[in-house]
Amino acid sequence: MTEPKGYITKAKSVHWGTPTHILERFEGYFDPCPHPLPDFNGLDIPWPNKVFINPPFKALKPWVKKIAEEHKGKEERGDRHHFVLLMPARVDTKYFHEHVLPHAGVEFIKGRLKFVDLDNSSAEPVNAPFATIIAHYRNNIRWN
Repeated sequence: MTEPKGYITKAKSVHWGTPTHILERFEGYFDPCPHPLPDFNGLDIPWPNKVFINPPFKALKPWVKKIAEEHKGKEERGDRHHFVLLMPARVDTKYFHEHVLPHAGVEFIKGRLKFVDLDNSSAEPVNAPFATIIAHYRNNIRWN
């Protein structure tokens, strides 16, 4: 008897990059959390007015908090800005309700994304085992 396959395909890589079709939408935006890791910590520096971030999903909370803080600061100063956060659609979490929902518009992505294997360790791309959203933080825009 053959064992049934599990729901989630196991990938060998632990470093996943932004799918090209999404990255192209935000060309020219600053990435405070690029791969490979830079010589700065994006959590410790002020951000410019155009930011796109695909943070490590295993350490998502500090990045979600940072983007909300940067957004609030720029909004208070009246700085025109657009911060974009690619994240799992974990809409039931406390950090989503504190740092995303009150401050950002949420773009739901249809289907499962295929992230880029930055280690080149997986034989072929695999769909993410979760839904993904894009949160847009802009001046005085609330979509909830």
